[in-house]
Amino acid sequence: METAVKTLWKIDPTHSEVSFKVKHMMISTVTGQFEDFDATVEAEDDTFENAKISFSAKVDSISTKNSDRDAHLKSNDFFNAEEFPALSFKSTFFDGSTLIGELTIRDVTKEVVLSVDFNGVAVDPYGQTKAGFELEGKINRKDFGLSWSAVTEAGSIVVADQVKLVVAVQFIKQ
Repeated sequence: METAVKTLWKIDPTHSEVSFKVKHMMISTVTGQFEDFDATVEAEDDTFENAKISFSAKVDSISTKNSDRDAHLKSNDFFNAEEFPALSFKSTFFDGSTLIGELTIRDVTKEVVLSVDFNGVAVDPYGQTKAGFELEGKINRKDFGLSWSAVTEAGSIVVADQVKLVVAVQFIKQ
């Protein structure tokens, strides 16, 4: 039996965003992102079905447009960037619209399910073949040991447990 030749795709960081949204005091949403990340895809063809996807982000690169909040997120109350400098994801299943994989944050690994919009493949003006995807999902931050919590005087929770993941990525065929 012949083994299919896999094509390697590498993330194009200048055309990709890895962000998250979380309710703050239950009245507004704070958006943050990771600035330093890497990802690869191994696919048998341009449908990407059954592709193997691996992703990592440096926790120190977290940005919420507020340096005090970013420092708090990097502390042991949340990500503990000193002890756990990266988070990672490895796919276990991909059918073009659903991506399932193992997300590891703070050495805690849990299965996550992301919905995927595959935006197609195109050749850019420089002759590079690119593929675009948009992914969304939700996790409970406390499942990964990001357990800091506080309540305002009025009884509102400061940071919601549910975190929405919003990822827009472009990959370059190698």
